[in-house]
Amino acid sequence: MTTKELRRIKIKKRVRKHISGTAERPRLTVFRSNKQIYAQVVDDLSGHTLAAASSLGIKEKAPKKEIASKVGELIAVKSKEAGVEAVVFDRNGYLYHGRVKELAEAARKSGLKF
Repeated sequence: MTTKELRRIKIKKRVRKHISGTAERPRLTVFRSNKQIYAQVVDDLSGHTLAAASSLGIKEKAPKKEIASKVGELIAVKSKEAGVEAVVFDRNGYLYHGRVKELAEAARKSGLKF
């Protein structure tokens, strides 16, 4: 692993000490790779993923930030279908900037509360 990855994992562990999802307010977690971005709504108490969305299903060509915004809208829609209105946001050790910020703001605009 590179030092950048180790730094992210260290931040992730530090943040996860304080953040956990429950049945009434699950955790919205974000993972981004160089090409894709993924979002999951997780109930940590039962260990189940309630909703998931990723950029793998989006076939159109667009900048990464626009794709992240579409994934944010998609995760909000899927969460509402699963009966989730409010979540706790877990940036997963990434800076709240760029694609992670676009995904979060799009989910907020689509009605997800956090």
